[in-house]
Amino acid sequence: MTRATAYTTLAPGGEHRYNGQFMANHKSALKAHRQNLQRRDHNRRLRTRMRHALKSARAALDDASANAENGPANASAELRTTIALIDRLAGKGVIHANAASRHKSRLTQRLSKASAQGA
Repeated sequence: MTRATAYTTLAPGGEHRYNGQFMANHKSALKAHRQNLQRRDHNRRLRTRMRHALKSARAALDDASANAENGPANASAELRTTIALIDRLAGKGVIHANAASRHKSRLTQRLSKASAQGA
């Protein structure tokens, strides 16, 4: 049984329940509910992936400020992949466009600060 259908149960009276709450009994509403559960699970995985990418980009930028010779090059490569992921998630509507812009802005500020310290 997948995670999306694990919480939906059929009550003794024949009505569908989700976490103890009553749900609609129409086939289309049940299908929409299943799709919403799958989308929510997928979006959670994508947001988790973004948070891990942000952590690794911040770590690379902190390492770039400490390591002057090839640290900024590694950090900029990490930053490019993280920004591409953020843009993709904002385009799909997983995160808000303003949140994506804020993350990208703060990362590029860190990169410019780290490269200025290294120079």
